[in-house]
Amino acid sequence: MEVPLLDLKRRYNLIKEEIDKSIEGVLNSQHFILGEEVTKLETAIAKYCGTKHAVAVASGTDALLLSLRSLDIGKGDFVITTPFTFFATAGAIHNVGAIPLFVDINPDTFNINPERVKVLLEGKTFHTKRLEIDLSRIKVIIPVHLYGQMADMDSLIGIADQYDLEIIEDACQAIGAEYKGKKVGSLGISGCFSFFPTKNLGGYGDGGIITTNRDEIASELRKLRVHGSEKDYHHLSVGYNSRLDTIQAAILLAELPYLDDWNKKREKNAQIYFGLLKDIEGIECPYIATERKHIFHQYTIRVNNNKRDKLVNFLTKKGVGTKIYYPLPLHLQDCFNYLGYKKEDFPHSEKAAKEVLSLPIFPELTYEEIEYVCNSIKSLLEI
Repeated sequence: MEVPLLDLKRRYNLIKEEIDKSIEGVLNSQHFILGEEVTKLETAIAKYCGTKHAVAVASGTDALLLSLRSLDIGKGDFVITTPFTFFATAGAIHNVGAIPLFVDINPDTFNINPERVKVLLEGKTFHTKRLEIDLSRIKVIIPVHLYGQMADMDSLIGIADQYDLEIIEDACQAIGAEYKGKKVGSLGISGCFSFFPTKNLGGYGDGGIITTNRDEIASELRKLRVHGSEKDYHHLSVGYNSRLDTIQAAILLAELPYLDDWNKKREKNAQIYFGLLKDIEGIECPYIATERKHIFHQYTIRVNNNKRDKLVNFLTKKGVGTKIYYPLPLHLQDCFNYLGYKKEDFPHSEKAAKEVLSLPIFPELTYEEIEYVCNSIKSLLEI
């Protein structure tokens, strides 16, 4: 049996008529840049997330970059985030001229650990000693809601309030997730989403959106995405070319009514995995924190006893698609050598990088396919 990590053709075939009609509508209108579908998508996403505004941009990476720019974060500023995530989070911080400050994760949820954030801000970590960080220049915390589960927002908001910091939510993997009944993207000053094709709500190319309840932030974001202009050829600042294509907006509008159902199917598939994997020695299933709705962008297990890479190779031979998100923490990336971090600075992140493995979880998976994946894992690890 072949079980891919993701099969986008299955999704397309289920809603082919709606997708084709939405694309045809844009082709007929010829409004390819900031057409009415973009405005409709912004309104729909704001309503879905429970925010006042949503501003569509060219990618999730740009969502992070423009969110930082909207707060005037730049050279000499520091931004706290996690080293265990996709590169774009720290890359956006670097690209506005600021410096990423990494703190370790909670080993259960893989999300940033608020206690480590607090210790950093109290000046009790190696950051102030070895790296000589000026704590007064820390301006923002960017928690990443990794794999589809939100970070501990109550604790992070409390810390941010205490130290007069802003929170930008990196929600690129978590659209539809909730924390104590509140939708992701509604708890920080802004929320950043990606519509990369592999996401739970994915387009047919790059795309992103930023949610916010602040009028002034929304206004600034709308200027930044069109080269810093409010009207043609008059520029108030130096911005970017970061507009969501109208065709992508039309596709996403066609998909959005299905999102909650797709997330429920992902959760159902996760429950099947929990049941079939729970008694396999050496496997740790995902941890779901209290009062959080996990939308399982990824179903990520831990494989103990240095058997992860062996399992990857075995599953590949069995026709099972897997992926390691992420094999090297950001503080150990070559491009960030200049920051001065060292191996073992963040032991939980480094341990996770050696153990995590994501399994197929897309909504259209069948029970038989999940059973095959689990039986394949069992056949190796129970030898």
